[in-house]
Amino acid sequence: MTRLSVNINKVATLRNARGGNNPNVLQVALDCELYGAQGITVHPRPDERHIRYQDVLDLKPALRTEFNIEGYPVQSFMDLVCKVQPAQVTLVPDAPDQITSNHGWDTRTYKTMLRHLVSVFKENGIRTSLFVDPDITMVDYAAETGCDRVELYTAPYAEMYAANREQAVEPYVKAAEEAKRTGLGLNAGHDLSLENLKFFHQVIPWLDEVSIGHALICDALYLGLKETISQYLKCLQ
Repeated sequence: MTRLSVNINKVATLRNARGGNNPNVLQVALDCELYGAQGITVHPRPDERHIRYQDVLDLKPALRTEFNIEGYPVQSFMDLVCKVQPAQVTLVPDAPDQITSNHGWDTRTYKTMLRHLVSVFKENGIRTSLFVDPDITMVDYAAETGCDRVELYTAPYAEMYAANREQAVEPYVKAAEEAKRTGLGLNAGHDLSLENLKFFHQVIPWLDEVSIGHALICDALYLGLKETISQYLKCLQ
């Protein structure tokens, strides 16, 4: 079964726009679980422009599903993750001022660094996933770091989906097959939506997890959070 992990960063963005605690990030996370989500994802950045480090600390004892923390491995992020000990950490190569993730790791160039980071998290019993482009070479070098999973960066797939979905998904199938061959678990995320998720899952049914935030929260404005999560889960059946 492919798990749905809801990224709640956009909920925190809305809260931070006015101060206070409306919407309540913790309550939304608990509601996502109640409505069927099998995981919660957050991406705390150093400037805390959406999810704050304190949010991460507050969420951990309250969640009943898998907790996934994404981020670039600055020391403060490393310290936070090791303290919280989520089920999974997903390492992304984001610059501090980046609006959103827009590429995967060059796992060949940074293999030594990533191997060290993975070992730190493994010593703390935390499953580690590396954010990579749908490239067989990047998957192969990711495997050499000792990580548990890779997360395929799916924005290019989403951009090309309407024009030619078979062509759009082709590199992802190859990368997914390579991940399976090397023994890596497989996640996917970024710009997956109700429009393109079902086909992606049909073609790569051995996905362990999809992490979806922006599109899901946008859909919830029209459909409501409960119905939205239900529809995303149907795409994964």
